[in-house]
Amino acid sequence: MASTYRISTRTHPRGIARVPTAATRAKLRVAAQASLSHQNAARGTSICVVHSVDSYLRKLNRQFSGVDVTTDVLAFPANGQDGHLGDVIISAERAVQSAVRGGHETSGELQLLTVHGALHLLGHDHGTPEERVRMWQAQAEIMAQLGISDLAPTAS
Repeated sequence: MASTYRISTRTHPRGIARVPTAATRAKLRVAAQASLSHQNAARGTSICVVHSVDSYLRKLNRQFSGVDVTTDVLAFPANGQDGHLGDVIISAERAVQSAVRGGHETSGELQLLTVHGALHLLGHDHGTPEERVRMWQAQAEIMAQLGISDLAPTAS
């Protein structure tokens, strides 16, 4: 699986968002890989997972969705050229808050958000009850493959 997909990570905005540890970046890549594999994405498909902050996700949410609130994860599909599926942008601040509320590790929360965003890039949504059931089922299966079965998706 490791060479089947191209997963990159970055931190944005630089100087504001804390750069995650190498171990955390590795877990984000593994979660993205597992998502692509679970959904049988084409070989060579790439995703970039961006570690960010609340203020940046709020700005993006306002700009692209017209919703002026912070969110935990946003997915921005690419045009598919060169096999790049798109970017998953995660609020590390939200991940920490959710992990504390849920009583679990922040790394697990970050992996859940990565999976959630990757599934959006792969065409999943949760706008209807039927879509939500399919997406939540895929998330649960991927998280179980990652050895994290005690985390549930957020209600959003």
